[in-house]
Amino acid sequence: MADYGVEEFLKGHRVLYGSPTADQVERFWVTVVRALKEPLDAGVLIKNEFKHVIDWPGTETRIRAKTMWNADTARGDYADRLILDEFQMMHESVWEEVCSPMLLDNNGDVRFIYTPPSIRTRYASRAHDPQYAAKLFKKALNDKTGRWAAFHFSSFDNPTISREALSHIAEDMTNLSYRQEILAEDIDETPGALWTRQGLEDCRIEEAPALDRIVVAIDPSATSTGDEAGIIGAGKHARNFYNLEDASLQGSPHQWASAAINLYHRLQADCIVAESNNGGEMVEEVIRTIDPNIRVILVHASRGKQTRAEPIAAIYEQHRAFHCGNFPRLEDELCLWVPGDPSPNRLDALVWAMTELSGIGSIVSLSPQASVRNYIRN
Repeated sequence: MADYGVEEFLKGHRVLYGSPTADQVERFWVTVVRALKEPLDAGVLIKNEFKHVIDWPGTETRIRAKTMWNADTARGDYADRLILDEFQMMHESVWEEVCSPMLLDNNGDVRFIYTPPSIRTRYASRAHDPQYAAKLFKKALNDKTGRWAAFHFSSFDNPTISREALSHIAEDMTNLSYRQEILAEDIDETPGALWTRQGLEDCRIEEAPALDRIVVAIDPSATSTGDEAGIIGAGKHARNFYNLEDASLQGSPHQWASAAINLYHRLQADCIVAESNNGGEMVEEVIRTIDPNIRVILVHASRGKQTRAEPIAAIYEQHRAFHCGNFPRLEDELCLWVPGDPSPNRLDALVWAMTELSGIGSIVSLSPQASVRNYIRN
């Protein structure tokens, strides 16, 4: 992309490169400066190292590299040759609100580059829908008008990568990570996952009926820089269950506790549920300091995550669990988590919420040898 940017710049185009990571911006910039060293040394071009800008004096022709996360970070410039790198990490507004309109003046072109995000890297993405880049790629792939072109490259297509290293790296990665990072496969559900995309689509509705109970569940994070805290609001009507809202966020204990309390009051829930052996006491203490009147239920995880998740997945299989709207990040976690891997926070919070609503926990404690899945189905 740096080579392409330099070529277009020398043809008289205004080039803008954006990436959410400073390291990517720096790599692009170093390559551009090296390529344009001769005219820079001769004073034909002017370089602003601080702003990562090279100007062609007396014209609007220039090449620039900058970090972009969302619409606000993308504002303040225009281009007719635009490059959006690591696009899967950017918010949709970068393209939809700012970059697409900036191409209008000169009928410009844009190039998107992205790596299929793993379930862990999705946490760092600013996109509302972590599948946004993948969906845009599919749109380009299926385009018949000539407006779009789509290209796919795996690490094996890169001639500069060590073939010896590639032959060994599979031993150090999970199969899913290898397929995403090395083979560059867009995977929106994992074989062996307890939930499927089609199953979730089948359970999607616009609005829940009048509910008998509503709870908010928290899977906490201990620090503001760690994983997101899972915060899920769910309800029950008769024998059916409803996922109402995903308020998960990355923040300090005070921030996620405040978010959970706001959701509690907004949904008029009857309790907040948290796991006692994973920071539950801390959750209760933080909540009490903000609102001492909230009922907090601490649950003890005496069973493995897979055992806790399976009966909830079984409820979905019976079409007795519904999603009131779209929950892209939660649904990514449901469809990409394989039992045995560390379970993500939204999934854990959903399982705790529906476990509390269903009373499955008490069933299991009374009869640990019984099959919960069969019990529910019967």
